Amino acid sequence: MEPKTLRSLQDPKLLGRIARVPVYPIGPICRPVDPSKTNHPVLDWLNKQPDESVLYISFGSGGSLSAKQLTELAWGLELSQQRFVWVVRPPVDGLPCSAYFSVNNSGIQDSTPDYLPEEFVSRTHERSIVVPSWAPQAEILAHRAVGGFLTHCGWNSILESVVNGVPMIAWPLFADQKLNATLLNEELGIAVRSKKLPSEEMTSRVEIEALVRMVMVGEKGCKMREKVKKLKVTAAEAVSCDGGSAHKSLFGVAQQCQRLLDRASGMARGA
Repeated sequence: MEPKTLRSLQDPKLLGRIARVPVYPIGPICRPVDPSKTNHPVLDWLNKQPDESVLYISFGSGGSLSAKQLTELAWGLELSQQRFVWVVRPPVDGLPCSAYFSVNNSGIQDSTPDYLPEEFVSRTHERSIVVPSWAPQAEILAHRAVGGFLTHCGWNSILESVVNGVPMIAWPLFADQKLNATLLNEELGIAVRSKKLPSEEMTSRVEIEALVRMVMVGEKGCKMREKVKKLKVTAAEAVSCDGGSAHKSLFGVAQQCQRLLDRASGMARGA
């Protein structure tokens, strides 16, 4: 995912001069899943949808949007006329990460969210499903019907998207997510993101509609899908026990640990 950084750390002429320790890149580490073996209403609904026709939307376990931005996102999704699964949390008009520290964050909602635009769910129910709080993300991204992922760019979410060959709409909120979004968009070319300036309050429904359609039915989305599917193959090869780079790195860690143990044992005997 970050080849330039890894090469710099491993090159004694570059960052290797600073680190002065071996670097063992291991990954991507993702839990293997089989959507057909998981029982959940979302997966049942996905089974009825065409291949790569559904956009999955989630901002992670604690990411949140303001009430105004949540409304714009809802309108953008509706205007796009695309199928979607939206894992939605109550709006928080504060820091994007404030839901992590909210007393309500751990609560599971069973009812239809009342903070979405009036009759939004009823207007879109034939081509969407809105899930309060939580859904089995790994299984959803592995499902054949999912063709795009609107994500906050948390690292685990990115890896799950890549290993399943799903292009992304990057919507970073805080911490390392903005750097991750830049990597996906500018370096790897497997995500698009809003052109909203930091001085602007929110991303408009018009731009959201355009981004969704770009990924799901646009030419750029097709090209991104081709790129991320190649990365999917690369990721699978990396963790393969048959000469995969991650497997070799982990073996290298084991060898290094054994050498250190042998050295320590030798010093103990010598003492």
